[in-house]
Amino acid sequence: MTPAARIAATVALLTEVEAAPRRPADATANAFFRERRYIGSGDRRAVAERAWGVLRQRLRLEWHLARRGLPPTPRLLLMAYLLLVERWTREEVLQAFPGGRFNADPPDPGELATIAALDGAPLQPPAMPEGPRLNLPDWALPGFRSRFGEELPEAAAAMDGSAPLDLRANLLRGTREQAAAALAAEGITAEPMAFSPWGLRVPDRRPILASRAFTEGLIEIQDEGSQLIALLTGARPGMRVADYCAGAAGKTLAVAAMMGNRGRIVACDVSATRLEGAAKRLRRAGVDNAERHLLTAGDRWVKRRAGQFDCVLVDAPCTGSGTWRRNPDARTRTDLRDFEELITKQRAILDSVSGLVRPGGKLVYATCSVLPEEDGVQVRNFLSEHPEYEAVPLAEAWTAAFAPAAPPVPPPGSGQWMELAPHQHGTDGFFAAVLRRKA
Repeated sequence: MTPAARIAATVALLTEVEAAPRRPADATANAFFRERRYIGSGDRRAVAERAWGVLRQRLRLEWHLARRGLPPTPRLLLMAYLLLVERWTREEVLQAFPGGRFNADPPDPGELATIAALDGAPLQPPAMPEGPRLNLPDWALPGFRSRFGEELPEAAAAMDGSAPLDLRANLLRGTREQAAAALAAEGITAEPMAFSPWGLRVPDRRPILASRAFTEGLIEIQDEGSQLIALLTGARPGMRVADYCAGAAGKTLAVAAMMGNRGRIVACDVSATRLEGAAKRLRRAGVDNAERHLLTAGDRWVKRRAGQFDCVLVDAPCTGSGTWRRNPDARTRTDLRDFEELITKQRAILDSVSGLVRPGGKLVYATCSVLPEEDGVQVRNFLSEHPEYEAVPLAEAWTAAFAPAAPPVPPPGSGQWMELAPHQHGTDGFFAAVLRRKA
């Protein structure tokens, strides 16, 4: 593709993302490229990276356009991105929109005026308010400020970056060392993680899905923070475990490996599509101690299995604010109303599943959020309403997860529960609290 054709494809991709505001951008992008198989891998990567750059900087770009009374159209957003982020000149932007077959149409008068106004302008001028300056939506600012305090600028800057490629060695197929060796044989360098005993980090983005290590189930793609949530379940062979909000079963896979395929784990979710995707992943990983359960309205599954589980993992639906460097479109896909509805849903889920845990068993509540209202506040409210539960301090839960051996490294934090953030731990932002039902 010519440079101008790549620009046209980027506008087309951003247009499709805009047309499906409630759909994750990566799902839209996957469908976009499936329908355009004629786009080569190098061009596909260039188009996707630039589109993701626009989505990552969208709050700032929108502010620049809004102060000029302009709508955030895909074309204007891309033009602003080229000028403000990639630091193109006015002439270079005009050359990228030449019109003609396979190219984007030339700028109209309004776009020409915008290009001229933004040429050479700073991305973050002094007049920019705190929200767009930190690249955080206004509704989330109070929560970020409460969580990070003086570290807020550093935490926000880390959310601005791109996420690493994290892998988990599947212990049902081999050790972490064997997984690293298999990747190295395919020219992929992977380094052990700081905290996860199964984790490998690939310094650069590589086509892992096509590797033999992946297709043969030796590795799974999973952020280190997500791996640590599975670790805190302390799952052991022979236990009965429920992964209540399993999704596509990323944590189910990790917990099943901890159990050595002995015992029983139930992956529950409200989405039949996600559970079908989970079935494929479970087969590839060699998991045979898992079953799936579709949660439906009026479902009596929870009541019928009261007190039957040694551990229940609730990876609750949340804003995903801890994953915004990985899913930058979620910054603008989620709003205050969503946030409030999610808090209500989290509370209802915790109330519902509390009866599943046997006396002496554990309930692990987790989110991929850094907002206190979804995390510590939610847990404190639950404990105040459920005196039959008590919090297990992170240090104790961490030690128990590695028992009978001693933990190879200290836990990631010293508080009551695990609170991860990119600038502190190099992971996505995750929260996990281990709660024990009193015997």
